[in-house]
Amino acid sequence: MNPTPSPGAEAYVVPAGTSIGHIHLQVTDMKRALAFYHDLLGFEVMLDMGTAAFLSADGYHHHIGLNIWHSQGGRPAQRQGVAGLYHAAILYRDRAGLAAVVRRLMQAGYPLLGASDHGVSEAIYLDDPDGNGLELYWDRPRAEWPTTPNGKLTMYTHPLDMPGLLKSVSNEQ
Repeated sequence: MNPTPSPGAEAYVVPAGTSIGHIHLQVTDMKRALAFYHDLLGFEVMLDMGTAAFLSADGYHHHIGLNIWHSQGGRPAQRQGVAGLYHAAILYRDRAGLAAVVRRLMQAGYPLLGASDHGVSEAIYLDDPDGNGLELYWDRPRAEWPTTPNGKLTMYTHPLDMPGLLKSVSNEQ
């Protein structure tokens, strides 16, 4: 299959307001996946069918789908030498919300793989128990995003001020 548009085809731009609605992951152990996404990260289980579960933030029908239909007892996700999802990103409403989940992960001794300040956002990187990459982040207000003198967005990767992030949870709760 060739994904290149035919010569002379009109350029297409995704309509404003379009967003990515949810992720659906194949996991190898449903109990372990639910312990991570529900018990540790705090997503609400909207429906648990045994071989599939649907989890939500804030009562939505689902943001995360989990299933073991073709993966129960299988191998974890691979990072090297295979195509696939690099990571899914979970957007928190504010810095305090991100800080609260990061504090929870740290208290549980859950391994974090990285922490970055991208100028537009602050992000924590980790793998779920099946090796699926996750980014937990919050976006700074657009007015604070770094831009060039002519107004073009510019991003970077700097170390995250983890003590500053963690202080925000106690300041806002």
